[in-house]
Amino acid sequence: MRSNRFLTGVVALAATLALAACGGSSKAEDTSASGSSATFPITITHALGSTTIKEKPKRVATVAWANHEVPLALGIVPVGMAKANFGDDDNDGLLPWVAEKLRSLGGTAPVLFDENDGINFEAVADTKPDVILAAYSGLTQQDYDTLSKIAPVVAYPKAPWATAWRDTIKLESQALGLAKEGDALIADFEKKMTDAAAKHPQLAGKSAMFMTHVDPTDLSKVGFYTTHDTRAQFFEDLGMKVPGSIAKLSAGTDKFTLNQSAEQIQVFDDVDVIVAYGDDKLLAAAQADPLLSKIPAIKRGSVVMLSGSTPLGTAANPTPLAIPFVLDDYVAMLAKAADQVS
Repeated sequence: MRSNRFLTGVVALAATLALAACGGSSKAEDTSASGSSATFPITITHALGSTTIKEKPKRVATVAWANHEVPLALGIVPVGMAKANFGDDDNDGLLPWVAEKLRSLGGTAPVLFDENDGINFEAVADTKPDVILAAYSGLTQQDYDTLSKIAPVVAYPKAPWATAWRDTIKLESQALGLAKEGDALIADFEKKMTDAAAKHPQLAGKSAMFMTHVDPTDLSKVGFYTTHDTRAQFFEDLGMKVPGSIAKLSAGTDKFTLNQSAEQIQVFDDVDVIVAYGDDKLLAAAQADPLLSKIPAIKRGSVVMLSGSTPLGTAANPTPLAIPFVLDDYVAMLAKAADQVS
């Protein structure tokens, strides 16, 4: 557990940071980008409160998964951001599309926050941010309240880990005073997705679900992402559709994952393509299982297996920099699985 001394002293620290901001920052510390001029103050309402950003931020920090990709895509190098703890194949704390963007932008490298044990409040405070971006996150109210004592925080609009990539860009570009640039970024990604899907017409109208990390030693239940999760939403961006089974199971909850008993596995008979974290061994185990093998998509092999330890597996959760980096590869894998559907 993090130090209570820090939590009780963070208000004083925030006041100190405010005074320091009045004195300006050196050129090396200025991470702002040129672009459309927005009128500040800007107020953003979200699930955990209402945040007012009084002036255009110069020092941008981000917490939680991939929020740093919005400022980077808009030409801003954050002063601090979460260290990659999933899909980092070379253990440098950066996913390859992030490393590539940082190289192209140059400037001072961001501090990487280790979030394996939760938000590192001390590390965030040490970067002296003007704003903290967390539109795609699982912040608790306590997390939000603590971070808000450091700088204004942009949290998720509705539910934890359920912010669509478009909404993440909209909220965070607005907070940076770059709303027009954010809209242009969204339009660019939408075109890239449409163009990629057009190369594989067999995807059109196919239903798809995304399984979570399935335990090959216990196939008595299947975890899956609901319609509230960005992985499932990504299918619709590519011209596919949400199966009626997933839509129905998702309707009564705001959770981004659910479990389904293998005893009732027939509910997924309407699924054409399945994406799952795992390997061929997991698929073989599922096809040999007396219950899971009854799922038509598993029986015929209309399955895309992704390793969560690789960048491609990570990018199935669409984020601003990952989308163009692996889009063609991911769509080609989905198309190969869709080829098995009669």
